[in-house]
Amino acid sequence: MLGPRPLAARKGRGAVSNLQGRYEVNGREEFDDGWERDEDEATGIRTVVSDEIAKSILSRNSSPDIPFNVSLNPYRGCEQGCIYCFARPTHSYLGLSPGLDFESRLFAKVNAAELLRRELAKPGYVPEHIAIGVNTDAYQPCERERGLTRQVLEVLKECRHPYGLITKSSLIERDIDLVAPMAEKGQACAAITLTTLDPQIARTLEPRAAAPARRLRTIRTLTEAGIPVSVSVAPIIPFVTEPEIERILEAARDAGAVSAHYVVLRLPFEVNPLFQQWLEAHFPERAQRVMNRVRDMRGGKDYDSEFGKRMQGEGVWADLIHQRFTKTVERLGLGKLGSRFDRLDASQFRRPLVVPAALQGKSGKSGTKTAGQLDLF
Repeated sequence: MLGPRPLAARKGRGAVSNLQGRYEVNGREEFDDGWERDEDEATGIRTVVSDEIAKSILSRNSSPDIPFNVSLNPYRGCEQGCIYCFARPTHSYLGLSPGLDFESRLFAKVNAAELLRRELAKPGYVPEHIAIGVNTDAYQPCERERGLTRQVLEVLKECRHPYGLITKSSLIERDIDLVAPMAEKGQACAAITLTTLDPQIARTLEPRAAAPARRLRTIRTLTEAGIPVSVSVAPIIPFVTEPEIERILEAARDAGAVSAHYVVLRLPFEVNPLFQQWLEAHFPERAQRVMNRVRDMRGGKDYDSEFGKRMQGEGVWADLIHQRFTKTVERLGLGKLGSRFDRLDASQFRRPLVVPAALQGKSGKSGTKTAGQLDLF
């Protein structure tokens, strides 16, 4: 009997469907028409990276839940495919699915470094630390060829501007030559997301991110280079990654991490149905238990976006996770991520040595600079 195609895990992908985005006009549903197809054709989805000329590059927020006000993301979408990613719903604004489209139809902001120069060159710009790779990982696979994150770091080094890198990729090791000198001056730090130590869970939860053991090695490598590293245990998923809290922190400390923080699972907008599809595909025997516990920590709902609650939840189970985490952090001598960001030094900032042409006046007019003129002040 023909009907809707059953949802199934796809090798190398986190989402199990191309869920309709909330702004799409036309509905769609996968349908099994009875024709046999080659397995690779049925499950294989090619990653496509398109160039984007962005209009702005720095995002600002006023959330009391996170330790930074300014962030920078060189890419839209993320091939690492983490099923829990809170940025998935942003693909809806592009008329694309937060599901498989989010991890296979990517956009590279090719003018990211130029836009950053423009921002830093503005007369009224006040420097404060920039978090890089918040919405989507700045070191996802396409960065190897694109190099946009490295271009951004070169501008920040030139301007002596403080920043923090957040990633779950070992590719960050490529840029140690840029990050380590900044860290030595108290202007750079890194955070490595370590969700689980189980490679089998990681393979389905974060299918194209570095394996847990590789991330631990990255923590060690960065630490040995003099870069302070925090571990982000995020998200904590009840009955999936939650049993590992203490072991994750111990492994991170042994690898050299100096601080830690956590976030409980968040399910905003389309992340909710996508995550529940993933649960049914990979952990059907415990899917209901997981969601019941999530609702216990969200006041009976699947998600609560209220400040002060959205990151750590509320109720008995949220309090238990908080106690387990904080007691382990104290025992291991780890601090909080926020304090690491707060200690970054912005006092050495200087404006770009070369002012982007777009900021300059028209050539030939009195008192204006020509394109590419050096700015010594």
